[in-house]
Amino acid sequence: MSSRDSDETSASMTSASTEPMDADAPENDAPEDSARSTTQEMFELGKTVVYALLIALVLRVVLFQPFTIPSASMVPTLLEGDYIIVSKFAYGWSRDSLSIPFINPPGPHGRFLQRGPDRGDIVVFKLPRDGKTDYIKRLIGLPGDRIQVRHGALYINDKAVPREALPPETEDSAFSGPRQIDVYKETLGGKTFTTHYFGADGQADNTAVYVVPKGCYFMMGDNRDNSLDSRFPPSNPPGSYQDTACPWNDNVNQGIGYAGTVPGYVPDNAGVGFVPAENLVGKADIILFSWKQGASLFKPWTWFTDARWDRFFHWLT
Repeated sequence: MSSRDSDETSASMTSASTEPMDADAPENDAPEDSARSTTQEMFELGKTVVYALLIALVLRVVLFQPFTIPSASMVPTLLEGDYIIVSKFAYGWSRDSLSIPFINPPGPHGRFLQRGPDRGDIVVFKLPRDGKTDYIKRLIGLPGDRIQVRHGALYINDKAVPREALPPETEDSAFSGPRQIDVYKETLGGKTFTTHYFGADGQADNTAVYVVPKGCYFMMGDNRDNSLDSRFPPSNPPGSYQDTACPWNDNVNQGIGYAGTVPGYVPDNAGVGFVPAENLVGKADIILFSWKQGASLFKPWTWFTDARWDRFFHWLT
């Protein structure tokens, strides 16, 4: 930035001599210019920060959003402590996918530039009964599909989903001690992934037939016996948009979890039910980073000692 010159030139070019400096002449005004310069630089820096934050907000709201996995319902595909990136444009946009952090603005129902998800996609969505809580599951059923679980095996439209048994594993449970986990490699929608079961006769391993309503989807966790998902009644508020858009038949599915309709009561084992299309937030694409339990922002050494390096930059299927 330019500053004013402190020296003055003589108005008369014919005089060869210079007049002595007047002791009463005004002092150099450079300090004032310096203050203005600093203020302008701070203003420019502030503008840059604001622009950067606005760009980051637009990217986060419209294109991509980070999530941290808080539970084990998608084990072994996703582990607690995985830090994933979700593409919000994959299925078009809705008021749920365009929500701003800590703000849940009202808006019209439906999706803008809607593109349907595929079977096998890993999807982040808003829990239908409250429209706020973010859930992540694998998409199993499309509108019109008939979904059933028989002795742990998944059937879609009366056809078993191909799966291959893998060697069992052992898991330490805080409640029952070591227990065996049945492991399968399943293929759905051209995607192959691993699922876990605690056996073939768990609470949701034998179900009635779920018929997915129009405009709705059926979700399940890869950790099949440790996932509250679309197999379980949603306990949507009676008369709500979710209740009418994706109706649940309590009589058909009364053997799975809670099937009552007590007004205002949401039991601990209330599930997801069918998920309206507008509740889809986006498609999980990549595990960016991953840390074991115990890693802490305030313990910098755990950033390295508790990192799962083999899961960094891992594309999801």
